[in-house]
Amino acid sequence: MTAPDTARTDLDLEYSPSSRVTDLEVHLARYADESARARAGLPVQLGLSCGPLPEQRLDLFPAADPRAPLFVFVHGGYWQELSRSEAAFAARDFVAAGISFAALGYGLAPRHRLRAITAAVGDSLHRIAAGQVQLPIEPRAVHLGGHSAGAHLVASTLLNPAGRHPTAATAVFASATLISGIYDLEPLRHTYVNDALAMDAEEARACSPLHRMPARLPPLVVALGEDETDAFAAQHRRFVTAARAGGTDVTDLVVPGRHHFDLPFDLADPDTALGAAVLGILCDGR
Repeated sequence: MTAPDTARTDLDLEYSPSSRVTDLEVHLARYADESARARAGLPVQLGLSCGPLPEQRLDLFPAADPRAPLFVFVHGGYWQELSRSEAAFAARDFVAAGISFAALGYGLAPRHRLRAITAAVGDSLHRIAAGQVQLPIEPRAVHLGGHSAGAHLVASTLLNPAGRHPTAATAVFASATLISGIYDLEPLRHTYVNDALAMDAEEARACSPLHRMPARLPPLVVALGEDETDAFAAQHRRFVTAARAGGTDVTDLVVPGRHHFDLPFDLADPDTALGAAVLGILCDGR
């Protein structure tokens, strides 16, 4: 094997979260199963439109109080897999805590370019926060959350300046929770992930949150499993450092005993470090 081939193989492993687990399918099945249980056991409105594109849809699990905070979750899957149907696994915990929950859908690669995916998710989230989506609730605050690629999409939304979206000037996000995110996309251009994304250097830079950090963001919970690759750990550290340098209030969590795929299940579990941090922010703001 040539040296370049070796380097590509090593980078592929570093940006392959499944390289650190032996039971990936178990966790993917749990996303789907727990989401199905939420849809079967909670009041839910499926496929609510939150933008002009057919993929801009959300599944809403309202709390009993229509003015309760709303937590909008953006799923992962390297911008090319999964859907909102597998993204409602935390809905029961949020609703039990008196918080409305929404799982957001978006178009996937390779049908959609990453720049377009990022813009569409930002548009959906800005419309929700600005009250321009017809919902059966009127949340007093909108909080965002995302896992892996979803964390990238949420961070990108926070970094869009007013005017990039027609609703941006009036959209206010109360907080964001970023789990196992990727914030500098340049390394991905040199991995298997880019086979579907087809990013060039310009698109990778333009879509990288770390290259667009502002003075301040809303309060953040930035979380990582202790058992993740060095590449994901480095991305986490760089983003936390950059956000704090800009004056953002950051709760930095590296959670023992958790990896890339099981950490999201802690999202609203008050008996976990991640769940306690998230619920603390949401409940303090009520």
